[in-house]
Amino acid sequence: MNTRHYYQWGGKVLLYGVLFFFIYLMVLITIQYIPIDYEAAFLALKQDEIQLTHYRVAFFTHVYSSIFVLLLGAFQFSGIIRRHYSLIHKAFGKAYVALILLFAAPSGLIMGYYGNGGFYAQAAFCLLSALWFLFTLKAFLAIRARRIQVHQNFMILSYALTLSAISLRLFKWLIANTLALPPMDTYKIVVWLGWIFNLAVALLLIKAKQRV
Repeated sequence: MNTRHYYQWGGKVLLYGVLFFFIYLMVLITIQYIPIDYEAAFLALKQDEIQLTHYRVAFFTHVYSSIFVLLLGAFQFSGIIRRHYSLIHKAFGKAYVALILLFAAPSGLIMGYYGNGGFYAQAAFCLLSALWFLFTLKAFLAIRARRIQVHQNFMILSYALTLSAISLRLFKWLIANTLALPPMDTYKIVVWLGWIFNLAVALLLIKAKQRV
């Protein structure tokens, strides 16, 4: 292994290590709602909405499906799995797409409609859910048409939005500990920044791949 490959390999290991650390933190958040508790964590702020049956269904559908989407998506970018374990890659990919299109994105849209922060925040969450659904669907249709590069590009965009669950919380922590803004002002910033930043990085990665 030459020096360049060594650093590339080391960078990938570090990246996956950081990613799985944050996924672990998301798992810790998720298990707060197991068994179902209508007053746990975030739901303590949503006592009016939790009285609505469709909101309850949407919330728990979103929470329980999204953690699997985070995990499944992480493995889809492994070159080793794609090259040597293609059946696993396909199975995980199908599960990822199905969970987003049937459960995570539609439930996220319902939750977005009732998001804290008024129209400004609600629009951010609803647009995020719609784009998440769209990019994932386009990735699925592209692979069905055997358009591999298009599929990969839309999967990058899809997973960038999946990771907004992590980046939103990370930006919230950073802003709260540096700028000391009022909590609602911070929230209104991160509901947009959390996924727009990810999309910008994803688009840069796609452009970088096209130059190679």
